[in-house]
Amino acid sequence: MRSFIVLGLMLISFAAQANDWEDRQTFSGATPTKTLRILSSTDTSLFKSIIEGFLVENPDVSVEYLVTGTSDIDNIFRKSPNDFDLVISSAMDLQLKLVNDGFADKIDQINHPQWAQWRHSLFAFTIEPAAIVINKDAFAGYDIPQTRQDLIQALRARPDFFTNKLGTYDVRQSGLGFLFATQDARTSETYWRLMEVMGALDTRLYCCSGEMIDDLVSGKIAVAYNVLSSYANARKEIQDKIEVILPADFPTTMMRTILMSKTSENTVTGTEFIKHLLDIQSNSLAPAESLLPALVSAPSQQTISLEPALLTYLDALKRRNFITEWERAVIQ
Repeated sequence: MRSFIVLGLMLISFAAQANDWEDRQTFSGATPTKTLRILSSTDTSLFKSIIEGFLVENPDVSVEYLVTGTSDIDNIFRKSPNDFDLVISSAMDLQLKLVNDGFADKIDQINHPQWAQWRHSLFAFTIEPAAIVINKDAFAGYDIPQTRQDLIQALRARPDFFTNKLGTYDVRQSGLGFLFATQDARTSETYWRLMEVMGALDTRLYCCSGEMIDDLVSGKIAVAYNVLSSYANARKEIQDKIEVILPADFPTTMMRTILMSKTSENTVTGTEFIKHLLDIQSNSLAPAESLLPALVSAPSQQTISLEPALLTYLDALKRRNFITEWERAVIQ
């Protein structure tokens, strides 16, 4: 009989005790004798079935799954790399920098496409576009924007309605938000025009996609920009209230990645977990309840690549200049 014990246990490490986690759960196999600690930006609800599937094949393992924001992950892991075995994040640039800075273990025995890995140490397992997500009621009787320029025109046409009813990432706090913003800005000047329009309408700033979606459903905001489409699509119970739009001008698409800490004492178990995850995501073998998008075999030209160019805006001066320009546009 398959059974899992999900416990909100106190974590052993000091670092884990000291942080205010968004979520913290322990999943246990039937006869656990060792623990795998995973630091992640992916909501537990999206990863639960993958963890449980792993424990069926590895009943001697328990998995401590700790969820926090992408920027926090980078800061926490850099301070205490010994406290975690695996790191999962949607902020591809921060993950790549962790590898380049020597924090990740090299795993040669994993066979993965070259475009979906970096130095055999960082492995992509989803492809997820950023989306414009709208509250359907807010656009009743109006055209649904299909591009960023369409959105600009829609906002300019009804400024009183949209004032204080727009949402996007606070790029100063969100690693994923910063990644999406810099990639958008590199692709088209339309991004900066949109940010100026949104800034003039007192846009609300968020740490993460989940909070934006909650406020969108409640009607607190009418438009959420650069939301992870996977998070919006996963909320099946709200599909009659929202519409997920992949911008026709240029979709910005990221790959969620995983790495193993170079100081992990559970390298065998950690490697098996990564293999399990990649097998599911690469071969579309995810269980029916899985909510994570698969890693398709042919990424689009708009998919952010795992390459050194990702590190450009992590340079201290470039990051500071970008955020200054963003603040001028958005915080008016």
